[in-house]
Amino acid sequence: MDKKEIISDFKRYYGHRLGRDENCRSVHYVYEALAMVLSDRLTERWKATYNAYKKQDCRRACYLSMEFLIGRTLSNAILNLGVNDPVAQAMYELGLDLEELIDVEPDAGLGNGGLGRLAACFIDSCATLKLPVTGYGLRYEYGMFSQTIINGEQVEEPDHWLRNGNVWEIERLEYTQRIKFGGHTESHIDENGHKRVCWVNTHDILAVPYDTPIPGYKNDTVNSLRLWKATATEEFDLQEFNAGDYAEAVAAKNTAENITMVLYPNDANENGKALRLRQQYLLASASLQDVLELWIGRHGKDFSEFAAKNCFQLNDTHPSIAVAELMRLLMDIYGLSWDEAWAITRNTMAYTNHTLLPEALERWSVSLFKLLLPRLMEIIFEINARFLAEVSAHWPGDKARLARMSLIEEGDEQYVRMAYLAIVGSYSVNGVAELHSKLLQQGLFHDFYELWPQKFNNKTNGVTPRRWLAGCNPELAKLITETIGDGWLTDLSLLKKLELYVDDKAFCKRWHEVRLCAKQRLIDFKKKEMDVDLNVNALFDVQVKRIHEYKRQLLNVLHVIHLYDRIKRGDTENWTDRCVLIGGKAAPGYFMAKKIIKLINNVGNVINNDPDVGNRLKLIFLPNYRVSAMEIICPGADLSEQISTAGKEASGTGNMKFMMNGALTIGTLDGANIEIREEVGDDNFFLFGLTEDQVEKLRHHYDPVAIIDQDEDLKRVMNLLEWGHFNQFEPDIFDAIIGSMKSPHDPWMTIADFRSFVDAQKRVEAAYQDKERWTKMSIINCANSGKFSTDRTIAEYNNDLWKLTPVTVPK
Repeated sequence: MDKKEIISDFKRYYGHRLGRDENCRSVHYVYEALAMVLSDRLTERWKATYNAYKKQDCRRACYLSMEFLIGRTLSNAILNLGVNDPVAQAMYELGLDLEELIDVEPDAGLGNGGLGRLAACFIDSCATLKLPVTGYGLRYEYGMFSQTIINGEQVEEPDHWLRNGNVWEIERLEYTQRIKFGGHTESHIDENGHKRVCWVNTHDILAVPYDTPIPGYKNDTVNSLRLWKATATEEFDLQEFNAGDYAEAVAAKNTAENITMVLYPNDANENGKALRLRQQYLLASASLQDVLELWIGRHGKDFSEFAAKNCFQLNDTHPSIAVAELMRLLMDIYGLSWDEAWAITRNTMAYTNHTLLPEALERWSVSLFKLLLPRLMEIIFEINARFLAEVSAHWPGDKARLARMSLIEEGDEQYVRMAYLAIVGSYSVNGVAELHSKLLQQGLFHDFYELWPQKFNNKTNGVTPRRWLAGCNPELAKLITETIGDGWLTDLSLLKKLELYVDDKAFCKRWHEVRLCAKQRLIDFKKKEMDVDLNVNALFDVQVKRIHEYKRQLLNVLHVIHLYDRIKRGDTENWTDRCVLIGGKAAPGYFMAKKIIKLINNVGNVINNDPDVGNRLKLIFLPNYRVSAMEIICPGADLSEQISTAGKEASGTGNMKFMMNGALTIGTLDGANIEIREEVGDDNFFLFGLTEDQVEKLRHHYDPVAIIDQDEDLKRVMNLLEWGHFNQFEPDIFDAIIGSMKSPHDPWMTIADFRSFVDAQKRVEAAYQDKERWTKMSIINCANSGKFSTDRTIAEYNNDLWKLTPVTVPK
């Protein structure tokens, strides 16, 4: 682990394994050699962790998720192994720039947004807390997409993050699993007189696992992230090939590999839906088969203790098909009765819900299910029949309730309600923030809550402080450690000690200087991508997240237009210079989200090139938002925009990352904003907007046109939009956006919150002009972010749901 050994190993890998010398000009091979050096050190701890878990035969958890947005591995490995100084010194002696090597690594294209990033933070905390947890996901060849902006519009390009391979992963062919699709079922009576079902004439593919090490922080624990790649059972049909039909010869191979080719294929058509369902089943089936085979290898076919030793956490609705698949495996493959299999399933599955939007709860047509997964459809029908009998016994004759709670939605076409399957088949159902969990119980899943109140609980999300403070903001982390010690890295509640220094002028001065350096780093980062000068002393007002109407990037743009209008009218007395930075990707098929990106860029183009505006106001769209970009954006933000319509955001995690790095939040009472405000106090949070109850009451008589007419500032903003001031050479392109905001049926109520938002932004300006006050508020936000560590979240999952015993790995 020292500098000398790191240099020796680096030279050996670079010169012998990679066959390079001083004439090689590609920095990629330098990065690979360093990655191999660190992989060696991870692997020996990885093996020791595996052996420690095996020796103790401990209870284990499996975290099933369609996304793991792990970002870059090199910097995280250096941090968690505790080798920052020796690696930096080794690279310096070799004449290499460590920061440049870190930048060479592409972000792993394994996720889309908050859901996947949360999963990555979770597995980091599991390893840090020494918990035997394995992450299971899919090894996508291509990530979501790489976003470029051309003429203000999003253009999607392939994100081939595996183009140069992945030095961190290990292919484990010996654990390959066979996955069935199609075919039909046949039943027979076995020698004991029990009915057995066989799923036959299937079109099979293979799921090949690739393992990535997940190190805990300086504790020698290294857990596994196992990702499945789909491959064909045969490389190609030799007879077809010899007959000259080369395309048909490899058709099966291509069809199989398509399953894990792209993260979230566009499911606007039937082929896309089928591919998405195949992805979800591949994840569930391969992972469960893997766990069951491991069990049999150690315990034989005695499943009496299986539920006592295993649990499966379903990260959102995507892996909920695991409920039916575990039933199939236990009954059809291992011969358990329905009751035995159901008892195991209901005592091992736990479901986390991540959305309050009904349209985001997955539904699959019964016809598609029967075509692709006929045996699973039979099992779901049986689960539903038995479940409805239970409901009927509880509420006799309540047909409306039976229809509402059925796993099968009736209509012109039948659909399987996957969230309901997850609830019925799990022992726990949790939301991810206090308000979210409350709204699930009162609204979306109210019938189920009335039936099983004991199942429902809350687990407020968090983020890992290793990556999201120590890793991304080393200067601030160093100042904190010098002031209160380094215990905060594994016990974030210790940051509370920083409140003792809010009146220490020397400390506040250093805090302010460190934050200015982070802002300058963000400016330098943006200069690499776009020719724009930002004023480091301006208020850096940041909103980075998936582009969606409920997240209300539109409300942010309306405020920017209002500020622009003020400048053009000469209303600049007591002005606060502001740089508004917005970033995020729109789903390829989401028309309105793409229009919002175009609007942001058009408005920015007008404002940034207007000599009357100058440095008073900038609006910048940050292209290709990703984990590595957030690691630079987050430390440089002064103001964190968390402005979703109340009652729509489940939790949010960006709000926690910004808070942890000393940014102040402007937000609605939505998601985890509520708990952030409770922690920092009303005076250190800029609250605005309707509450969730007020939003619901207003729906019945919402009149945005009347609101516009009564607000002169808003009227001027809407006039600029409607007169085409920002699209003079592209007539009518924003009509859909304008129409949606002015509609009385706008579910996001952007217009309703405009005045409150503008007033809150005035309070922001007043606070920012008082540098001492702002610095104190920044310190208080960081000091009170302890609750939002995933270490706390995972400890709650474990104490309440998983019941795992931490395992110390021998050094």
